[in-house]
Amino acid sequence: MPSPEAGIVEGNGSGTDFLQLNIGDAPPGGRADWLARRLRLAIADGRLPVGSRLPATRTLAGELRVSRGVITEAYQRLSEDGHVAGRGRNGTVVVAAPVTVRPEAHTQPHPPPGTLFAAAPGTDIFDALRAAPARIDLSPGVPDLAAFPRTAWLRAERTVLKELPASAFGYGDPRGARELRVALAHWLARSRGIRADPDEIVVTAGTGQTLTLLGRVLHDDGIRAVAVEDPGALGARQHLRNARLDTPPVPVDADGIRVDALETTGAPAVLLTPAHQFPTGVVLGGRRRRALMRWATERDGLIIEDDYDAEHRYDRAPVPALRSLLAEHVLYAGSVSKLLAPALRIGWAIAPPRHRDALVAAKRFADLGSAVLPQLVLAQLMESGGLERQLRLLRGRHRRRRDAMIAAIRTQLPDAVVHGAAAGLHLTITFDAGFRDTDLAAAALLRGVKVQPLSWHGQRPHRPGLVLGYAAPTATDIADGISLLGDAVRDLA
Repeated sequence: MPSPEAGIVEGNGSGTDFLQLNIGDAPPGGRADWLARRLRLAIADGRLPVGSRLPATRTLAGELRVSRGVITEAYQRLSEDGHVAGRGRNGTVVVAAPVTVRPEAHTQPHPPPGTLFAAAPGTDIFDALRAAPARIDLSPGVPDLAAFPRTAWLRAERTVLKELPASAFGYGDPRGARELRVALAHWLARSRGIRADPDEIVVTAGTGQTLTLLGRVLHDDGIRAVAVEDPGALGARQHLRNARLDTPPVPVDADGIRVDALETTGAPAVLLTPAHQFPTGVVLGGRRRRALMRWATERDGLIIEDDYDAEHRYDRAPVPALRSLLAEHVLYAGSVSKLLAPALRIGWAIAPPRHRDALVAAKRFADLGSAVLPQLVLAQLMESGGLERQLRLLRGRHRRRRDAMIAAIRTQLPDAVVHGAAAGLHLTITFDAGFRDTDLAAAALLRGVKVQPLSWHGQRPHRPGLVLGYAAPTATDIADGISLLGDAVRDLA
């Protein structure tokens, strides 16, 4: 039978991406006062710089699941203090920051220091199955591409081209367009609690290129191994191996990566997806986070944080980025592949000081910098609030499709255990069965359905399973695909 995690829990309104707010922290009867204090803090420490816009009261009230009056009262207090001002259609804008702030009020808290899976198949098999055509594609890692904001993108592009000087069409900064790096600094402060100077950010062609560039930097620095989660993304492992780095596996359980097992590998660096582990969907627990940070501090280790699916949450509050807690030991990587579309090929990296210059040099020698025009359009979309509006739209669509997939699994695959339902763009299901998951994937493909075997993403033996993407296909295709998958399971069993 499906695990309890397979059930759908209605959101409790405890969290929102905006400043990582968790309304559950507010005292009873004091929500407006609590929210006003949190916003003042964000203005004081730069997460809400002068000129930035606060969310509309109706929007923030909906995301926090509180009355609009709570938000209005908090904004009114900030207005009376002189921190914000109403600008009509332009919304509520930050106009001034406090002159002095108590250190304890804004300093980030630092925590105290059957059948088993087969080994991942060869790259040729992987690429052949991945590239195979199918009527229904349930591959993971793709958002709802039909929802790409074409109108908003064209509007932003026209705005950019209208104002762009001729000099901007020349070779640019290998770190990326400054406009995008500024917009990213604002976006990451609002949505992930990360304070970064635009000069610290390097724009890349997606997380894949970030790992390739970083692999070269680490190899040149004498590092020969980067530990990885197991199971963990095969694609990420391939990028690291292409840079001639070993990838010792570290087990993942219900609390995330096993830090005790990481220590035994002796690797000086580790790649992980702490916000929504791929492919299991677990969140790195508090104790593990503290243990990981002790590991990095005591061993001068490097944590490579792939902030995978951090924005796509449905039934749980946001978790802070590791970069926001231990910047000097964390290289942070993100992209718009899951927010907008992989085709844009825009990602970013924030490296610790010891690796920053080498990463910029690697980017320069790789391609002289990413294409500037799409960066400027994305910056315009970010600063205008268009990306946040797109994310809200996608959350609703993705959640409905996730629900459709789980309902179909309950009916067609009643013996499957569902993992990672609370967030992300995919589900993982596992079986107690006498067949290999690669055989199941092949049988599904014969029926016109493409799925990924879970064993692709593991280096050690595990239970057989599948990784199923639900964001891109329609609800009808999801239902049909799971039905055909059920037929394949019954034939194999």
